[in-house]
Order: sequence, then structure tokens, then C-alpha cells
Amino acid sequence: MTRRPFVKLCHLLSTIGKLEPTRHMLFDEQVAISLHILAHHVKNRVIQNEFNCSAESISRHFKMFFIAVIRLQGELYKKPKPIPENSVDEKWKWFKGCLGALDGTNILVHVLAIDRPRYRTRKNHIAANVLAACTPDLHFTYVLPGWEGSAADGRVLRDAIARRHGLVVPRGPVIGLPEEEHKEAVGEPQRLVEWHADDVV
Repeated sequence: MTRRPFVKLCHLLSTIGKLEPTRHMLFDEQVAISLHILAHHVKNRVIQNEFNCSAESISRHFKMFFIAVIRLQGELYKKPKPIPENSVDEKWKWFKGCLGALDGTNILVHVLAIDRPRYRTRKNHIAANVLAACTPDLHFTYVLPGWEGSAADGRVLRDAIARRHGLVVPRGPVIGLPEEEHKEAVGEPQRLVEWHADDVV
């Protein structure tokens, strides 16, 4: 990360996220430690050595960083807008009123040998099944990683809907393509025909 986005993130976290410096650590150091943990997946002990801080201090500042990030939700997350009725864009005019797209994909991963059978896909790859939703301008609005590659898409979708802060199926028309494993989770869509989520849920 270059200096400019880091300074901008620190500014957002201090003004909107209300992240404050403590007696022993400035907020830019709190942000640097938290980003380092996230980017490099390092343990608390490694951070203690690199930043010369106690384990308790690192844990406390990491938690304060995430509370500040959650406060940024209103600034960073914008609800998707439906495709307008008068859309003339050749790609999107057929999907008037839709908020975006939802699909699952397999991403190749490295796992322990004991876990490989669960992550093996039908094409014999070792992969994780990831469910994602995005807006027409390709901004992600929901991502559920971590499912084994052998898990059916319908099972992953059911899990996404059932989670406490999971995927919320919007009210209104939903356009879908029929896939056997999705029928139980959301309903039975017809090929390029509108159906209402109210009828399903």
C-alpha cells in the first residue's frame, strides 16, 4: 500500500470511525498493525516482535480498529440501485429492476492432504466454493468464502441465507436460470422469466 491511500484510510478511521490514539500508540500505528495482520496473516507473537508491543495491547488495538471500520459502513457501503426501466445499455436493458448478479465459483486452494477429498471438485481440482453477489458496475455486495469445492451450490446458498448477518434476498422481481440444486434454497425460477421473492420465502 502506498502512502496516499494509507493516509486517507487513517483520516477516515479517525474522523468517521472515531479511532483515537492511546497514550502508547498513535492511530496510524494501530492501522498499520491491523493491516499487517490482515495482509500477511501473522500471529500476535510475530507482531509483538515486529512492533515491540504487548500481546494485550495488540489485541485491544486490533479490536478498536475493527470497531472503527464497522463505523465506516455508511461511508463505504452504498446500497445497489436497480437497473432503470429506461435503460438503453445493450447488456443490461433486459434486466430492468435487477440489483445485480449472484453466482458461485470455485477458486483453487491449497489444503492439508487429509482435507483434500472434501475440497475436490467434479473436475478433480482442489478448490473452495465461493458465493458472491455484485452490482452491474461490478462492486461486490456479498461474498461467502470457505465452503469445500465438493459442496453443492444450493447448499452454499442456503447457508448464506440462513446466517445471522447473511445474504438478504431483496423483495421484488428476481430473474434466474434453473439449476437443480438452487430450487430448494430460493425457489424454482423459470428461464429468463420474472418471479417474486415473496412467493419463495
